[in-house]
Amino acid sequence: MRGLLLRLFFVVALPALLLAGWWLASDDSTDVFWPPLRTILKTFPDVWTAERLRDDVVPSILRLTGGYAIAALVGVVVGTVIGSYRRVRAVCEPVLEFLRAVPPPVLVPVIMLFAGIGNTSKVLVITAGCVWPILLNTVEGVRAVDPVMAETARSYGIRGPARLRHVVLRSASPQIFAGLRQALSIGIILMVISEMFAASSGIGFTIVQFQRSFAIPDMWTGILVLGLLGFLLSVVFQLVERRVLAWYHGLRASARRSP
Repeated sequence: MRGLLLRLFFVVALPALLLAGWWLASDDSTDVFWPPLRTILKTFPDVWTAERLRDDVVPSILRLTGGYAIAALVGVVVGTVIGSYRRVRAVCEPVLEFLRAVPPPVLVPVIMLFAGIGNTSKVLVITAGCVWPILLNTVEGVRAVDPVMAETARSYGIRGPARLRHVVLRSASPQIFAGLRQALSIGIILMVISEMFAASSGIGFTIVQFQRSFAIPDMWTGILVLGLLGFLLSVVFQLVERRVLAWYHGLRASARRSP
């Protein structure tokens, strides 16, 4: 119980300290573009009503979920194939390095040319950015499978889907989750960027509309919503990761306790 309270304190302490610093630094501000935090917080409930949450936040979350899910599926499947076969890896690595070097925001106009300006293009933009950390971490995780473990599985006749599930993916799962974590933050950024181009809903669209109409406190409330969304998604991800990788965290804890 004490450990849980201490951990909760560390989680809350830094955000509280930053908010306090923001409050004090902006308290006497008369700058139109840097309103006091108290003004922003007072504006927040008037701006982000249940209707706006339904019309703007929910579509953003659905786009992010769709793009992230597609990227996770493609990244893990393709990464497993590339990581498992040396010749495939030798052929694909130059192409992967080239494609990875292209910034995803640059692809927004290109994707819109082929997919239009609807939800499909926004999901594809998120997918195009999220897939790389997942794919590359999966490749490295599969490559790093312990040869002794792989040979033992072969000796016991564990092949095919059973070997893939219980040996390859299980061994690579910590690295895969590292890629999924990186992809989540990239996905949130691309969600906002994609909604700033030819959109009619979404958090990014709303923030741009506030900025263009010089509703600066309203714009800052949108930035706060993005921060809260990122924090909540991070918490959910950590809960899922700890549940799926409970065996891995248990091994690490045992290793730390051993003399």
